[in-house]
Amino acid sequence: MNMLKFYNTLFRKKEDFEPIRRGKVNLFVCGPTVYDFSHLGHARTYIVYDMLVRYLKYQQYKVFYLQNITDIDDKIIQRAKEKKTTWKEIARKFEKEYLKDMKALNIKSVTKYARATSHIKEVQNQVRRLLKKGYAYEIRGGIYYNIKKFKDYGKLSGRTIEQAEDAVSRIDQAENKRNRGDFCLWKFGEPYWKSSLGNGRPGWHIEDTAITEKYFGPQYDIHGGARDLIFPHHEAEIAQMEALSDKRPMVEYWIHAGFLTVNGQKMSKSLGNFITLKDFLKKYKPEVLRFIVFSSHYRSPLDYSEAIAQEAKTNLQKLKELLKKLEELKKGPKENGKEIVKNFEKSFFKVLEDDFNTPQAKGLIFDFLAETNKRISENKLSPQEAEEIYNFFKKINKIFGFLDFKRIKEKEILPKEIKELGKLREKARNQENWQQADEIRRKIEKLGYKIEDSKEGPKIRTMPR
Repeated sequence: MNMLKFYNTLFRKKEDFEPIRRGKVNLFVCGPTVYDFSHLGHARTYIVYDMLVRYLKYQQYKVFYLQNITDIDDKIIQRAKEKKTTWKEIARKFEKEYLKDMKALNIKSVTKYARATSHIKEVQNQVRRLLKKGYAYEIRGGIYYNIKKFKDYGKLSGRTIEQAEDAVSRIDQAENKRNRGDFCLWKFGEPYWKSSLGNGRPGWHIEDTAITEKYFGPQYDIHGGARDLIFPHHEAEIAQMEALSDKRPMVEYWIHAGFLTVNGQKMSKSLGNFITLKDFLKKYKPEVLRFIVFSSHYRSPLDYSEAIAQEAKTNLQKLKELLKKLEELKKGPKENGKEIVKNFEKSFFKVLEDDFNTPQAKGLIFDFLAETNKRISENKLSPQEAEEIYNFFKKINKIFGFLDFKRIKEKEILPKEIKELGKLREKARNQENWQQADEIRRKIEKLGYKIEDSKEGPKIRTMPR
């Protein structure tokens, strides 16, 4: 295991990564509220943590990746009223859609998906303990957390109590709260679960600590999520769990992902500027989105546009073309090749150790791609070297998942029309009729294929969609 560094939101600096238990990492990421289809902003967040977990596993850590599913919430209840159905039907429908989306994106790193409604007893237990310790109180609408009882409230977001109150009061309004910033732990009213606390349902923040305490205990290694959850959601989680356990910190490393924006605005359902993942995948392959995410640092905002998607598609095609060349070259007789991958691989993983710097890693890949293509064109790449480079890309793809090696290995079957055009072009070239050859090449490209001349003859490949 190499020494990794991650930016810790709690202390606002990069820190050496040392899990609580050597070789084991417990990681929790806030999952979806299942009342609608996932958009690209959600997808960006979940791809980030999928890549991060894969990377930690590559570094030989045993990772338990826990993610909650918020399947009871005011938004779900409201959507059910709009659709004249039950909250459970809405929640189950969109949970199923979410899991289908994760499968489509090749996100397989989550160890456990935990529904809020499957942990009602754990929620009630935490609420009772907070009442007993004096951190919670009951009013007409439900049971609330008294933020002034928790002296460290605001430490994650860097807010004072006053700033926190101004922000929370717009999100969690209720009459008779002791402080404007107090938030709901247990909400009375329908739909409800029977309880000695009063018939009700969980508040938004309490489900996460109830779930993480069950699986990880009061302290664990990494908590992830998008930046917009730092306040009030993650701040509230700290207040709940640290008040209950008297152990600090609740989480060793708070690692937050940046927003995905459209024209500089955060992609969100409330702004109506979101692109559903399903719509994106009708136009592009999932590898394109994974490459877009890889190309931007996880903490930075990512401003989505069609131009960025097209650029990612083009870059992936360049990688695919290189890998096809390597696939052909590595079949030759083996000989002692130079270890050209060794230094490159060392540099690649070195930049990842520094707060998972994927944009810098991407730059190294394309510098290496240019160098490798040059050596191929000069006939200076041995079969042994070709195999080493090919295997390197297979290795990093286990982390990032933006290459489809099955498609790379498939022998492309060209339509008869394209084959005939290729023969006509070659005939024109042999006759030095360059104008006709260029016209045929343009026609081939209009039909969605790319022709590449090599010393073995012309090679025609499908252009990326």
